[in-house]
Amino acid sequence: MQVRVGTVGSRVIAAAALAALLGGCAGSADDDGGKSARPSASAKGTKAGGTTAGGTRAKGTAAARGGTIGAAGSACELPVSFALAKDWRAKSIDAEKELAKASKGEDGDLSGALADTFLRQGPVTAACEIDAKPAGNIGFLRVWTGKPGDADANGVLRAFVAAEDNVSKEKYHSFRTGGGLDAVEVEYLYTSKLLEETKKESAFAVSTPEGPVVLHLGGMDTEEHEEMRPAYDLAKQTLKLA
Repeated sequence: MQVRVGTVGSRVIAAAALAALLGGCAGSADDDGGKSARPSASAKGTKAGGTTAGGTRAKGTAAARGGTIGAAGSACELPVSFALAKDWRAKSIDAEKELAKASKGEDGDLSGALADTFLRQGPVTAACEIDAKPAGNIGFLRVWTGKPGDADANGVLRAFVAAEDNVSKEKYHSFRTGGGLDAVEVEYLYTSKLLEETKKESAFAVSTPEGPVVLHLGGMDTEEHEEMRPAYDLAKQTLKLA
C-alpha cells in the first residue's frame, strides 16, 4: 500500500486514512479527499521522443517544461535526471531517516511497520515526490530507487506492481527514453474494493549503475491520471543518467 509520503508525519497519517479509501499504486494517496477546482495541468506542449529499444518511441504530448530534477543540487538528487512539468513541485524523501524515526517512535503518527509499508514497494524505496497541486491537479509523480545489483528494469517493475494489491489488466512494453536509456513501462488498473471503483495508473523503470529507478504516476481517479499524463510523458522523453 502506497500513500502520500512527502512529510512522514501529520501529512502522512492523513494520507493513510485516505489511502484506505482511495487506494492506488499500492493504495496511492495521490489522492487528496475531493477534487479542487482545477485548470488542466496538462499544459500543451510539443510531441517529442527518443530512439527506441524494440521500435517503441518515448512519445506523447509532453507538458510545458518547468525545472529539472535529479542532478546534484536539485530538489531531489537521483541516479537519473529529467524535466519537470511547469508548476509541479518536487520534494526529496529520506526514506531511511523516516523509517528510523518511526521505528523509534519519534514520528508519533506511524509505527515502523506502517512506515515501511508507505515508503517501500517491492524492491524499491521512495526517493522523491513531485506534486501536481500547484499546477491544478490532485496527484503525484513519484520516484522510487533501488540498490545496485537489483534485478533488471523489467524484473524490478514487475515486482513493484506485484507488491500492489487489486491490480488488473497490466500491459508491459519496452521503449527508450529521450536520454537514451532502455526502459520498461506498464499501464494497469487499480481497483478499490472499499469504493468499488477502478482507476488507471502508469509506471516505468530503468536500470542505472546506481540501481534501478521507477517513476510512477497515479492520480485520484482516471480523469486526473489522464490530465497529468503529459508531465509523465515529459519525464519519459527527457530522462537520462544524472
